[in-house]
Amino acid sequence: MTRIRKAVLPVAGLGTRNLPAAKVTPKNLLNVFDRPILAHVVAEGRAAGIEHFVIVLGRGQGAIEDYFDHAVELEQALTDKGRGELLAALTGDLLAPGQMSFVRQMAPLGLGHAVWCARDIIGDEPFAVMLPDMLMDASPGALAQAIEAHDAVGGNIIVVEPAPEGETHKYGIVALGETAPGFRGRLRRMTGMVEKPPPGTEPSNLFISGRYILQSGVFEALAAHSRGAGGEIQLTDALRARLDQEMFHALAYEGRTFDCGDPLGLLRAGVAFGLKHPSQGAAVRAALTALLAG
Repeated sequence: MTRIRKAVLPVAGLGTRNLPAAKVTPKNLLNVFDRPILAHVVAEGRAAGIEHFVIVLGRGQGAIEDYFDHAVELEQALTDKGRGELLAALTGDLLAPGQMSFVRQMAPLGLGHAVWCARDIIGDEPFAVMLPDMLMDASPGALAQAIEAHDAVGGNIIVVEPAPEGETHKYGIVALGETAPGFRGRLRRMTGMVEKPPPGTEPSNLFISGRYILQSGVFEALAAHSRGAGGEIQLTDALRARLDQEMFHALAYEGRTFDCGDPLGLLRAGVAFGLKHPSQGAAVRAALTALLAG
């Protein structure tokens, strides 16, 4: 079984749901408590064993490249002031040279197009896709759970979770077959995908979330540049085209998801990650208690 070494992170979206906050700050650099959304997602990937991250950028998002680079003057100032703990936190998000590549998506043509832009760096090996809008709080991390499933059954792994009751028509919903051994019944053969099914027609209540393990054959389907919903090149359409040629499994991961592309989701994520912060969690709880009592 080929080990999953690379991950594609499409970050080129405009972040319209988070305007005006995302007007000049790339949406994935908006803060979740003490660090940007994207830093949390990269940390999840590193914990899962990812060695190379391919960040697919759009115009005006150079700040993302700067975040994952040394800030020489700032680091020197912290060193001079003896702020070693803060310096360690600042540099802890940095990867070794050569472990991160940046690709420009020249036009906002959809998620599928963004993934396709990474094809030459990924090559012919299986890889992960991590949607940075979706911040997943889990132990082990959602991607680590997906990689464990891939190690067991191979093929493509699509991470899913239950849609809010009555809201399956808002999501891409999976159709399911037999249950795979192990994983406490959470891993099932996937037989289809339906984008935003009319109420009452959904094949399950599980929607496609923000983590994937994919075979490189998806690039062949994406190369057709077929337009789908919204006139965009959709990743879901390319995956559906591969269903008859490759094995797909849906993994109902154990954890909770925060949609940080939405202001309320971003707020919930900040509270949740603040409460579990190793050194500031107690202070966060006290501050929230006082605020709610006031």
